Amino acid sequence: MKLVTFDDHRVGRIADDLVLELDTSSTREYFERGGDVPETGRRVPLAEVRLRAPIVPKKFFHTAGNFREHHEDLVRVNWSHPVNKGIVFFQNVDAIIGPDDDVVYPGHLTRELDYELEMAVVIGTPGKFFSADQAAEHIAGYLVFNDITARDIQRREMESGVFSFSKAIDTFCPIGPYIVTADEVGDPHDLNMELRVNGQVRQKSHTGRMSVSIPQLVAYHSPQTYSAGDLITTGTVAGVAASTDDPFANYLKPGDVVEAEIEKLGVLRNRVVSWEDAHGTPPPTADGWI
Repeated sequence: MKLVTFDDHRVGRIADDLVLELDTSSTREYFERGGDVPETGRRVPLAEVRLRAPIVPKKFFHTAGNFREHHEDLVRVNWSHPVNKGIVFFQNVDAIIGPDDDVVYPGHLTRELDYELEMAVVIGTPGKFFSADQAAEHIAGYLVFNDITARDIQRREMESGVFSFSKAIDTFCPIGPYIVTADEVGDPHDLNMELRVNGQVRQKSHTGRMSVSIPQLVAYHSPQTYSAGDLITTGTVAGVAASTDDPFANYLKPGDVVEAEIEKLGVLRNRVVSWEDAHGTPPPTADGWI
């Protein structure tokens, strides 16, 4: 099943070319109710709805360094710090945007805006302190995540070994286009992954290349306590702009269109726009206390 949030934050499921509205206020509530949610009877053509971010979780757990190829890519170009597996932090849920929403380029804060294709796991059943063997009982589905990152800010943060601000700026968290339930995905470790900028392939990989499996990841985060609808990311793959021979030719800029795609999970498409185009005013002066 494909669950969507659409138009004025209504919830539905996709059936062929229709969206069947569900009687719930959010997809998070859908999971809180164990999926026991009836249809309202309203049906809308999929082509006529505006898809929104499919969920706003209570907690968003971020995993970095799970694809060793990403770490090796950055080592090859002597990037600032290694990104080995085991780096964990919280994402800012207020930075979440959905399919076809704009990523706002904050030129007063960064000149190194990068993309990172990732898969996110949706928690359906609350829990804590469980094993990898029990993880499947808590996984409801999956979606596409593009971890937008300000690399110049990230390098400063990584001097202390952690990073968050560089990935948590407003609009830096595109997710979508929908939640695909676990039963429809099948094996989450057998999916092709590809990210394109203006139609050019930048990242291409496979979920089978994770160093740590999804059940292990889900179990690892469980001592932090899961609520229904929480998200966990799996880390990005090789091919980010920062790892290319000419990063500044590949960093995102206003006008770029990014398409993040994972097999069975759909295409998450977002355009990068300038601050001026997004807000109609010049960017504010950045606070330079650092």
